[in-house]
Amino acid sequence: MDTTQTLNWQLFKEALLQNPGLDLQFQYAENKWVDASYHITEIKQAPIVSVDCGGVMNKWTEIIVQLWEPSENQQARSMKVRKALSIIDIVEKKLQLDPAAVVKIEFGNSQFDTRQMFPGSITAAGEDLIVDLQPDLTQCKAIGRGGSCGTDDNGAECCTPAEKPEIKLKNLAVAADSCTPGSGCC
Repeated sequence: MDTTQTLNWQLFKEALLQNPGLDLQFQYAENKWVDASYHITEIKQAPIVSVDCGGVMNKWTEIIVQLWEPSENQQARSMKVRKALSIIDIVEKKLQLDPAAVVKIEFGNSQFDTRQMFPGSITAAGEDLIVDLQPDLTQCKAIGRGGSCGTDDNGAECCTPAEKPEIKLKNLAVAADSCTPGSGCC
């Protein structure tokens, strides 16, 4: 399963359900694998609400599967997909997970800073179900909507409020004899 777009929870779970007897492997960089003794420590559901630089509100939900490597290798083979599914089952009994939510895998170790990555592809190969993790990249939603990040055709910056408040300066340097009660100078 190649997922050039972000993968939702329903599709991710379906890929697991189709391969319960395989070993679940995660590749986080070229020729770099999460150690076979990893644990799925938690599954988080995070509703995201943001306002982008163009002033547009955005909403989506992410499901983050957190992986942890113990400091010492505890086993030679990764967990079976069925074990991951049993963890998912425990979570779903307590928390209704949004099937349309974007899936991210959170991982880090002593050689790789913790980050959230997208499942780029999920491939059955021999005895393994391989989840190839891809980095999460920053983006400008204004450009994604066909706008620009910087200035529009009229020279207005997209990252500033549409109207700038007008600042009125008042000259307070007035002659001493013009300062009378009620004139506003004191």
